[in-house]
Amino acid sequence: MSDATSSTIATGKPDGFPVVPAVEMRGIIKRFGSTVACDQVDLVVQRGEIHGLLGQNGAGKSTLMKVLTGLLTPDAGFIAIDGVKSVVEDPRAAARLGIAMVHQHFSVIDALTVWENVVLGEKGRLDEPGTVASVREISERYGLEVDPHAKIGTLTAGQRQRVEIIKCLRRNPSIVILDEPTSVLTLAESEALFRTLRYVVRDENRAVVLISHKLDEILNATDQVCIMRNGVVVAQLETSATDARTLAREMVGREVSLRGEAVALGLIQEAEEIAVADEAVTEKAGAVMLSVKDVSVRGPGGVRLLDHLDLEVHQGEILGLAGVEGNGQVTLANLLSSLTNLDGGSVEVAGEPVRAGKAGAMAKAGIAVIPEDRHAAGCVLDMTVAENLVLDDLDRVSNGRLVSGAKIHENAVRLIERFEIKCPSPDTPMRFLSGGNQQRVVLARQISRNPKVLVAAQPTHGLDVGAVEYMTGQLRTVADQGVAVLLISTELEEILALSDRIAVINEGRIMGVLDRHEADLDRIGLMMGGQPL
Repeated sequence: MSDATSSTIATGKPDGFPVVPAVEMRGIIKRFGSTVACDQVDLVVQRGEIHGLLGQNGAGKSTLMKVLTGLLTPDAGFIAIDGVKSVVEDPRAAARLGIAMVHQHFSVIDALTVWENVVLGEKGRLDEPGTVASVREISERYGLEVDPHAKIGTLTAGQRQRVEIIKCLRRNPSIVILDEPTSVLTLAESEALFRTLRYVVRDENRAVVLISHKLDEILNATDQVCIMRNGVVVAQLETSATDARTLAREMVGREVSLRGEAVALGLIQEAEEIAVADEAVTEKAGAVMLSVKDVSVRGPGGVRLLDHLDLEVHQGEILGLAGVEGNGQVTLANLLSSLTNLDGGSVEVAGEPVRAGKAGAMAKAGIAVIPEDRHAAGCVLDMTVAENLVLDDLDRVSNGRLVSGAKIHENAVRLIERFEIKCPSPDTPMRFLSGGNQQRVVLARQISRNPKVLVAAQPTHGLDVGAVEYMTGQLRTVADQGVAVLLISTELEEILALSDRIAVINEGRIMGVLDRHEADLDRIGLMMGGQPL
């Protein structure tokens, strides 16, 4: 979050509102088998405030809010809304109590218009004129500009987020829950969202719960903060009376270095300072290893997913590709994984052209890819760790035509030790590993192929602080060893802290490329919004 956010958001509870909490959750316990996701959790949220719910991935934040919204049934504890004990048996019951949630992942349908998405799930006959008027009224009142007749598929990620919020506000909830709402927004859109939230709580006496793992977001946007760790509430603090170091210590459970762990903690200002302070990093870059020239890729209906995109990554550098989710990053990663054909342009590795869309061609040319979704494309959960470590390169563990079990085991033992993968044995199924160790398996498999180019797509998504530190350290090490690294990430602090150069993508085009020491949040923010350098 930039300084502009803190200057435009005035926090503090308005006077004269009732003392009875809008939400009171006491002794909430939720188990999944032997795992206790929420353990005797208490949460109190007042009207007229934005209440931050902070914690690492897996801390129990989303589970707690799913209990509040009726998506999960607690094993113990009670919920009171405006002082009245209530049974929230399902989302309909939550809606009747005035509770609504804007989820992290969109629930809109691309083929429908904005107004059609807004009325989805409502009872009664469709009323296009009335709904359109309602959407426009809410848009104007809260500064959420969007065309009611626009097809969802034509909107940016930020505009889709506005539609989700309009859907929520149209039902006139008194308690609004937002789950990681800025993950698909530019800096300017994030600031606008929090201005809207402040208006909602201040002038309409509503309560807002903001779920986040980013310290900057919590510090700049909330009045109170509840910190969870391993399913337990470890601190309840007034935001104005705390600081980043305190929040980080409570979230992680130990003292942390704010600059050293800026990526994992969501501290964008610290990440910017790291980038600006380092003026000599680009000197280490060598020859061009990856060249993407004038590349165009069309999707269904002729939509341009990549639009005359040009990109170069040099030997020994990390090129960070910044941008809001949904601007062509997935298509680019798929292209470099031999999963997508070209409609125009070319791809070269070390000066040699590589045929796009041909199975295995990119890998054979020397490109290794850490996919965005490790479960969907990075590993097979029901196969063993040893098997996952050789999934895409059986030649190195084969004796002629037959795969050697001994070689698979030997390879696994070596890589488990080298990459410090925590697992009972090489024969352990992948599903029994933590997210961080699953990602280490994917990383180990790709790096052990000795690639010329490493594409890391959202490599720290869903990882805790320790796993994030390990992953970012490995990317630096690989680059120092001469590999060209393309880091694709929607986490701007990650891009700023790791990259030697920063390219910004918008609607499938590169808006510009900056050297690391030229990093400027305002310039990058404008480019992410579609303004060329």
